[in-house]
Amino acid sequence: MLDAIGHLTENHYLCSRKTLFFEIVKIQDVVTTLERFAPLPLQESYDNAGLQVGLTAAEVSGVLLCLDVTEAVIDEAVRLDCNLVVAHHPLLFRPLRRVGGDTQAERCVRLAVRHDVAVYAAHTNLDNQLGGVNDEMARRLGLSHVVRLQPHPQGGGAGVMGKLEEPMSAQSFLALAKEVFGVACLQHNQLLNREVRMVGLCGGAGDFLLPEAVAQGCDAFLTGEMHYHQYFGYENVIQIGVLGHYQSEQFTPHLMQRILHAEWPDLRTHVTSVATNPIHYM
Repeated sequence: MLDAIGHLTENHYLCSRKTLFFEIVKIQDVVTTLERFAPLPLQESYDNAGLQVGLTAAEVSGVLLCLDVTEAVIDEAVRLDCNLVVAHHPLLFRPLRRVGGDTQAERCVRLAVRHDVAVYAAHTNLDNQLGGVNDEMARRLGLSHVVRLQPHPQGGGAGVMGKLEEPMSAQSFLALAKEVFGVACLQHNQLLNREVRMVGLCGGAGDFLLPEAVAQGCDAFLTGEMHYHQYFGYENVIQIGVLGHYQSEQFTPHLMQRILHAEWPDLRTHVTSVATNPIHYM
């Protein structure tokens, strides 16, 4: 704004300076934000969350968020001028003995290094943290009074359980899960002959928590994967619903985006447009 004699006012000068100077965000800043929300000690012993590829001193040009790191995802990051890919599933889940071109992980590492793209994963630490992946599933289902299904001594824990707003039939609950997670085919055991109110859930491969859900008095248990033999013996005990691994965790990139924007509102982020689910249905 101009004053009476045509000079810039102090407020306008300060606002103009803000448009000229912006905060530089480095890859390490993004890593720090993610690990402050979901500390690495919360990950399971078998996991390999954290920095996968690259250095952290570079300024972030953009962040691409995904469930899985594939060659197509890294190509997309390059096209979008994103020098950081943040995934839920670790690219380097198992150690590499060589970096050639035989496996997808090897090819992705080579491609990321070639284009100077860093890769980071927030996996079971994000699953186990309060407000993490499982809480996001519970929020979308409309569950209340959400607590950890299997609490960990150091905080957080595996899976969650919570209450539906109103009791509903087992069939209605499964229909709700299909709608919320947009699945065309949901696997389940025989329909429970009582209403569902308390729901346990765990995204991804969460079938190990089925006995815990029963012990905690859950009427239903929702997860991404379930082994065949685990369906037996739970008839009229608990309603099992299996969404598919990818489908159960599909909202995770959006969760990570919210975590980053809460601290870095001007950070340029994209949720991948690549469908990385390797399982197809007819």
